[in-house]
Amino acid sequence: KLPTARSVKSKQAADRQITAEQLIREAKDRREDEHRPPARQKIVDQEELNEYRLVKRREFEDLVRKVRWNINAWAKYAQWEESQKDLARARSVWERSLEVSHRSVTTWLKYAEMEMRHKNINHARNVWDRACTLLPRIDQLWYKYIHMEEMVGNIAGARQVFERWMKWEPDHQGWRAYIRMELRYNEVDRARQIYERYVRCHPTVKAWVNYAKFEGKLGETSNARSVYETAVKELGLEANTIELFQKFAKFEEFCKETERARAIYKYALDNVSKKEAEELYKEYIQFEKKYGDKEEIEDVITRKKRFQYEEDLKSNPTNYDTWFDYLRLEESYGTHSSIRELYERAISNVPPAQEKSFWKRYIYLWINYALYEELEAEDVDRTREVYRQCLKFIPHKTFSFSKLWILAAQFEIRQKNLKGARKIYGMAIGMAPKKKIFDSYIEMEMQLGNVDRCRVLYGKYLEICPSSCDAWCNFAELEKNLGEVERTRAIFELAVQQIMLDKPELLWKMYIDFEISEGEREHARELYDRLLERTKHVKVWISFARFESMPLHKLALENQSENETQQGEDDAPTYDMVQKAREIYKRGYRHFRDSLDMKEECVILLESWKKFESEFGTADSQKEIEEKMPRQVKRRRAIRDEMGEDIGMEEYYDYIFPDEAGAAPNLKLLQAAYKWKKQKISEDG
Repeated sequence: KLPTARSVKSKQAADRQITAEQLIREAKDRREDEHRPPARQKIVDQEELNEYRLVKRREFEDLVRKVRWNINAWAKYAQWEESQKDLARARSVWERSLEVSHRSVTTWLKYAEMEMRHKNINHARNVWDRACTLLPRIDQLWYKYIHMEEMVGNIAGARQVFERWMKWEPDHQGWRAYIRMELRYNEVDRARQIYERYVRCHPTVKAWVNYAKFEGKLGETSNARSVYETAVKELGLEANTIELFQKFAKFEEFCKETERARAIYKYALDNVSKKEAEELYKEYIQFEKKYGDKEEIEDVITRKKRFQYEEDLKSNPTNYDTWFDYLRLEESYGTHSSIRELYERAISNVPPAQEKSFWKRYIYLWINYALYEELEAEDVDRTREVYRQCLKFIPHKTFSFSKLWILAAQFEIRQKNLKGARKIYGMAIGMAPKKKIFDSYIEMEMQLGNVDRCRVLYGKYLEICPSSCDAWCNFAELEKNLGEVERTRAIFELAVQQIMLDKPELLWKMYIDFEISEGEREHARELYDRLLERTKHVKVWISFARFESMPLHKLALENQSENETQQGEDDAPTYDMVQKAREIYKRGYRHFRDSLDMKEECVILLESWKKFESEFGTADSQKEIEEKMPRQVKRRRAIRDEMGEDIGMEEYYDYIFPDEAGAAPNLKLLQAAYKWKKQKISEDG
């Protein structure tokens, strides 16, 4: 029992402090002597022995009276009486223990083992008999009982115990133990009779297989085969007989009866469900690999897979993944006629709706069909007909497939039919103009060196997709590679004048890089000014300032992704260049400071400006930019849901610029006024 915890009245440090070393020394000095067990009692006469026994018995009796249910206490009591050579008292203690708990297996085992140690066979037999009668489902008691009878040479008694046990229909191990005992004494006929009873008691595959193995070990092949055949008849096909067929077939294979084994495998595969016979089928394949020829093996495999695919397609004919697997199998082992027939069956299963998502897998059936005819069957006319029928079958007004048009055109190119390929590309542009088709057509003409055709195609491309920046950039890149500077500039001018562009930043960057590569600083500066009229993005300001602060040849090298050369006298920016770059930074700073909701962009610009001044500026300019840097503060604001109701608060970082420090109390009012003004303008517009 733990001592009760007491509260400390005063937690202040004591006036007198002691060290840990003093505590350990005092504990060692005040340590009590170690507890030593009492000396072993020496008994010199019978009177002292009787007195000792009386005391011990009184202690044990008190113990079992207190913990009557504790089996260990009874066991210790009985074992002590046994050590005193008083078997009658020990037997009495065990009997009293059994009165408390007659279902304790440990008590019965120790009781019987005591009698066996002292060679009281009849007493032990009596104990085992009572234990097996009261607890017939405890296999350990039966095993111990039989082992005792067998050790004393009472085989008839052991057999009688086994017969008593078998009436309770034990598990497989009990029956097999009975059989092993009979075999130890060469009682084969008795063992066979026990097996007959065993398979009647447990009509399972395991029991029949053990029976057949028993006959096989004895060399009785005909008897073993008869056992297997009887098992097949008795168990039928409703039970899980796959293991039985496996063992039966392996037995026939061991006996060199390959035809019998093949017949068993075929019978099993024809009568057992396919889902359950996968392992059996694998063993059949291994069997055919050992004893069959190549054609039989391949035929077995393909027949099974064909059957599986047909069953799957009956339930879901539009499962195109199954069709792909089926066609792949047929292409490996089938003939041209069977493969074509299967392809025709596959493409006849049209998707249920005219939606592209349903047709994406289906269209690959046509593509694989055409590739098979071209590569495997080597039938050019049939390949062309497959492409023609597929392109005719697709509803191009609803959706189309660029891949199919391109494959059909590339097929004509491989057949050296350039006119046919151009005709297919022209039909594709007329019926389903898409980016991939134009790119493929233009690439073909470029490889052939037909620049005029490429220009015509780019013109058609831009008529259909005037908002495609990739098309404008590729067209300009073509003219640039041809050395047509004025054409390139004209194309860029037409491009930037478009109202809608999907990637305007890419187009403007490429235009500016082109002017830089041509050494036209004034044109590039004009482009930056025009770009700033359209957008005031912070990256544009930074790029403009960087452009003004660097020589053109260095910018051209960077744009070509080459390594920068070491900065020399010619690479260093001049005073005018630095001033122009600084002026750009100032313009950008004024623009962002005029807008109250663009503080982060202003900070990004100031960071770039600060880096610029650290490289090219003076101490005064660096001090000036340092004075402009804002101070970061953490604030809280309300979070509103879709209905406009407050659902909580969130923290965010804000920036306070030096010119705002005096107006901080009125900052919220100014922000609210700015938001109101902005909302008013949007409502009027």
